[in-house]
Amino acid sequence: MAGRTVRLVLLVGAAVLASGSQGDREPVYRDCVLRCEERNCSGGALKHFRSRQPIYMSLAGWTCQDDCKYECMWVTVGLYLQEGHKVPQFHGKVSLNAWFWSTVFHTRDTDVTEKMDYFCASTVILHSVYLCCVRTVGLQRPAVASAFRALLLLMLTAHVSYLSLVRFDYGYNLAANVAIGLVNAAWWLTWCLRNRQRLPHVHKCIVVVLLLQGLSLLELLDFPPLFWVLDAHAIWHVSTIPVHVLFFSFLEDDSLYLLKESEAKFKLD
Repeated sequence: MAGRTVRLVLLVGAAVLASGSQGDREPVYRDCVLRCEERNCSGGALKHFRSRQPIYMSLAGWTCQDDCKYECMWVTVGLYLQEGHKVPQFHGKVSLNAWFWSTVFHTRDTDVTEKMDYFCASTVILHSVYLCCVRTVGLQRPAVASAFRALLLLMLTAHVSYLSLVRFDYGYNLAANVAIGLVNAAWWLTWCLRNRQRLPHVHKCIVVVLLLQGLSLLELLDFPPLFWVLDAHAIWHVSTIPVHVLFFSFLEDDSLYLLKESEAKFKLD
């Protein structure tokens, strides 16, 4: 009984930690968002925002509140850089949500926790594909990224519906995730190789993609647990932790590059 209580407390704590990132909790960011929403997201100001909002942003569900969060994120990033601090993470929920449900499932294997683990894993893979689309295409063609996001959401809905309502097919789920993962890897690698001279930091992304593809063999080529404790799945989970740290480092470097590029264009204008 005590063991269950401890696990429950740890899981609740994980859920709380997953509810936001360091940047989201910054008083400067929160105050900026509050003031922005008060100034722009009601009455005549809201009508003005909607009247000048591009149609593709409206179709994608981008709200005034979303716009405030986006603008204030960059304000906070600028302040961090001025003070010589590392750039904080914002809105880090998708991966943490997947890890949370993975922890729940491996703590208590039930039909519900198993489905949440599998569905969240699929969501993370599709989100990575979407992130790749935004970075490689969406910055120049936002409408394409919005349309692609709608397609991915449709695919996820169909995937979850089939596994929930028709048949929970482990083989199909594995094949679908592997296929999307290969598309994701090929897309990222193609972009990285084309831009490796212009963007030196893409070598981190290349290493991440290759490592994840190599580590995925642990999921495909299973073996008996080492010392009857560490099976292939457990080793895969542990091994992916430093890979995600490296990927975040790439995203941090890439965001700084985009920020400097944006500032340079702003000065020229």
